[in-house]
Amino acid sequence: MDNRQAIGSWLSGPRAAIEEAGADLGYRGEQLGLPEEGTGSIARPGRRLGALAVDWVLCSLIAYGLITGSYGQTASNWTLLIFFVLSVLTVGTIGSTPGKRLFGLRVVDVATGRPSPLRALLRSVLLCLALPALIWDRDGRGLHDRLARTVEIRV
Repeated sequence: MDNRQAIGSWLSGPRAAIEEAGADLGYRGEQLGLPEEGTGSIARPGRRLGALAVDWVLCSLIAYGLITGSYGQTASNWTLLIFFVLSVLTVGTIGSTPGKRLFGLRVVDVATGRPSPLRALLRSVLLCLALPALIWDRDGRGLHDRLARTVEIRV
C-alpha cells in the first residue's frame, strides 16, 4: 500500500475504509426504515449543530437578560437549566425546539414516529451531559438518541 492511499483512508474515516474492504453499510437511516434523502431522512450533523447553537444562544440571552444581568458562571448555569427545560417542553410536545424548527428538524420516537414527553426527558438529560451526544453510531444518531429511542429527522 502506498502512503497516499493510507493517508487517504485515514482522512476519509472508518466508514470509507470499511466500504472499501467490501462491506455494504447502506445509507444513514436504512436500518430504521427512513428514506435516504428529503423529508423524513436522518438529520445531518451540520443542521443539528446549527440548531443546537441557535437554541444555546437563545437560552443564553434569556439567562443574561432576564435572570443574571451579567455573563459569568451563574449565567452559564442558568443557560443550561433553561436549555434543559426548553428541550423537554418543546421536544416532548411538538418535537422541535426553536433552533430545530428554524433548521427544519424534528425529534420523534423511533417506534411511533411522534414526539414523546418521557423520551424527550431522557434525551434532554443525556444531551445536557454532553458526552452521549458526542458518541455517534453509523446512522449518525448520538448515544442520547439511541438510549432514548428517538431519531432526529428532516421535516
